[in-house]
Amino acid sequence: MVRFKSRYLLCEVCVPDRSSLQLLEDRSIYNTLRAAVKRAHGDYGSALFNIGVIVKYLNAHTGVVLIRSRKKHYRLIWSALSFITCLENRGQMVQCFLNCLHVGGTIRTCQKFLVKYNRQQLHRMLPDCKTDAEKQEVRKAILSCSLSNVRDEEADEDGSDDDDDDDKET
Repeated sequence: MVRFKSRYLLCEVCVPDRSSLQLLEDRSIYNTLRAAVKRAHGDYGSALFNIGVIVKYLNAHTGVVLIRSRKKHYRLIWSALSFITCLENRGQMVQCFLNCLHVGGTIRTCQKFLVKYNRQQLHRMLPDCKTDAEKQEVRKAILSCSLSNVRDEEADEDGSDDDDDDDKET
């Protein structure tokens, strides 16, 4: 059995209006990314895209997208992200761009990076808070996303049966 190595691109969908994130679906991101790869890299890029690119995760509340591609061709997908300026979903055009935050070898490394990134974002929000109640909320959120919580979750995952069939292809 052959194992194909993958790379995961952790991206953030940046939109001017946060309420338009609720309109996003993974299928629309997949189709828009496919069109951007075809525009940027032609038939060669389109063929490589069809072989092994999947939108693994989309959080419509935070705008975080996880894209899996083959290890050999992840740079081709990464380069096409800059050509995306809008997403079409449910008949509406959403102006946006995709910001690649991290490229990892596993989903777990992307999750660890996302915790660190969110914590940094909360630290940046702290000086902008106007009231003491807002500051207390941000401080509470910072404490809730500590790495000890991530370690506890990893310990729970290691004790249970994992279905890691996503990393293996036949």
